Amino acid sequence: MHRLEQLKSWLAATLPGQPCELAPASADASFRRYFRVRFADGSPSRIVMDAPPDKEDVRPWLQVGEHFRAAGAHVPEVLAQDLAQGFLLLSDLGSTTYLAALQTEDAGAHGLQRAAHLYADALGALAAIQCASRPGVLPEYDRGLLLREMQLFPEWYVACHKGVALTDAETAMLDAAFERILAVNLAEPQVFVHRDFHSRNLMLLEPGEGRGANPGVIDFQDAVYGPISYDLVSLFKDAYIRWDEAFVLDLLIRYWEAAKKLGLPVRAEFADFHRDFEWMGVQRHLKVLGIFARLYHRDGKDGYLADMPLVMDYLRRACKRWRDLGPLLKLLDRLEPEDVQVGYTF
Repeated sequence: MHRLEQLKSWLAATLPGQPCELAPASADASFRRYFRVRFADGSPSRIVMDAPPDKEDVRPWLQVGEHFRAAGAHVPEVLAQDLAQGFLLLSDLGSTTYLAALQTEDAGAHGLQRAAHLYADALGALAAIQCASRPGVLPEYDRGLLLREMQLFPEWYVACHKGVALTDAETAMLDAAFERILAVNLAEPQVFVHRDFHSRNLMLLEPGEGRGANPGVIDFQDAVYGPISYDLVSLFKDAYIRWDEAFVLDLLIRYWEAAKKLGLPVRAEFADFHRDFEWMGVQRHLKVLGIFARLYHRDGKDGYLADMPLVMDYLRRACKRWRDLGPLLKLLDRLEPEDVQVGYTF
């Protein structure tokens, strides 16, 4: 309650003579909270970010936001800030995420057409961000960070969530698999990487609301300079919504063709680009399973448990597709016998 009172006092000083009400807008997997600010006189609503300074640093959010805005992406505008207290007053990009919009669409031709349009907009925003890339601006998505992320899988998913102790042989196999995955990931061309460019972090902006072009882009504070396929994996192998592989492949080809015309450093052959995408997916799926397990066991957040089967399915499909990942597939079979996997019909 003390923190909320601090926030209200800061808002009163920042917006003198503007009576307003606060309502929870959203929360994420970090310690940040967001509130929607509604005004008595009907002025446009705002969003206030509450990022406790002892838990969160808002400076990366501010820095990345400036880079992405300069690139042409639609990110929240910073209207007021207090770094010492960890408060930011932001423009409101609305309350409809891509996920909410896509889940309301029917599964027929109209729904797919609508989804294709939304994803085309998202790819346009992503390409703009990537075209603005240059080294030395954002932290490197280097070997150490990629590996630390994958290590969350044995630590939190295997040991803590599944309660499985790996044998020495399995540990050696997993280490070898990580090395193979890293070799492909680190050989990719590099660009700015949002790192969570998916349906919960893209906002549907209605044209009549004067908020600009789709999508609104949020939750970008962890952005890095790294593999060009990473954000595409986040977008198309989304932990929260599943699409037919043919639909994804069509959009991926369209991106690859457009990227070549824009001069982005994609592979000359689509088959090589698609392999990078698949192997980058393996790295991300291992990380996400570890993170979801950690959010539950360490932080008491059980909302992500329902999303684990889809992520495991992505991981299993990729391991089946690439022979070099066969040993990893055997471990997955021990952890999650395939007959209990969630099935998907296309």
